[in-house]
Amino acid sequence: MTLDERRKQRKKRRRKRFAILALEIVILLLLCVVGYGFLKLGKLDFKVLDEEKLEAYRDTGPYTNIALFGLDSRNGELEGGVQSDCIMIVSINNETNDVKLLSVYRDTLLQQKNGTYEKANSAYNRGGPEEAISLLNRNFDLDIRNYMSVNFTALVNVIDLLGGIDLEMTSEEADWSNRYAVETAEVAGKECINIEVKDGTQHVDGVHAVAFARIRYTEGYDFKRTQRQRIVLNKVAEKAKEANLLTLNNIVDEVFPLVSTSFSVKDMLGFAANILDYELVETGGFPYQVTTSDTVRDHNGAYVVPIDLAENVRQMHQSLFAEESYEPSKKVCDIRDAIIYLTGVSEGAEAYNTMFEGDVHNEGAQ
Repeated sequence: MTLDERRKQRKKRRRKRFAILALEIVILLLLCVVGYGFLKLGKLDFKVLDEEKLEAYRDTGPYTNIALFGLDSRNGELEGGVQSDCIMIVSINNETNDVKLLSVYRDTLLQQKNGTYEKANSAYNRGGPEEAISLLNRNFDLDIRNYMSVNFTALVNVIDLLGGIDLEMTSEEADWSNRYAVETAEVAGKECINIEVKDGTQHVDGVHAVAFARIRYTEGYDFKRTQRQRIVLNKVAEKAKEANLLTLNNIVDEVFPLVSTSFSVKDMLGFAANILDYELVETGGFPYQVTTSDTVRDHNGAYVVPIDLAENVRQMHQSLFAEESYEPSKKVCDIRDAIIYLTGVSEGAEAYNTMFEGDVHNEGAQ
């Protein structure tokens, strides 16, 4: 072998050793990231659910369905004993990564675990996430097996760490945001500085963003409020995608202790790996056709009443899962009949307008 050939061979071996070293470094970095992820996820409140208590109806196919609960928690409670002011169903198409978000009106009259009928948000208060999930499965023929719960303080902190968000609002909404901000700031331990009362886009901090999401005394009432909640959630998701690692790290440290979930660490890391691929394609409120009533038999107070629950559920399955041939179960039909008996509200009743500008169009809601 010539001298020149030996030199070439040594260079080749050095390049090979360098390539192996580079590969080892990459693997080490990946292991560090995964290990760091496990360390951070340890801050979450993980809860193992009893699947027999969830009343899952049947498999909806290639979809991951998740219940999201925003809690009216003043002292950090996550496991029950508090009302779920925000109830959302998130459906992820595992084949396309399309995400659909449906807000369930919290005052909707639905069947509870013991067979009685009460507002949807009372289930979490009575039995925590298990009872709240079973309410959604029982009344809507769903197969939800996992959840995430967060109190409003966590959302305030997230928005502040992201540097605030831009919200389009009316002067009436700005005025109400200032009013709600007083209590929100007190609960979150934040300073409250009023925003300008005007029409247009405003850059708001966490206190005023959450206050905006809590407004229910404008045109559209609670129906409009659920849309505001979806707007804020979407704005936060958009801002988080643009955040740097330091900001995301600070969010994890601040917020994870205020979150309860049934997802495993493996599940959470899987979601994190796909986060940039998810696309929100549809938002809306549920039930699609509703009215209100303060004369519910043997009940006090005002309720949101679905006009033909079974038909609303059929439209939900068409919209979320493209199940054109789906027919509501006997259980859902029996619940529909009980609601008609209690309220006198049946098919043909005049429905409220629950579709607002800004929601992604939902064919099922027509």
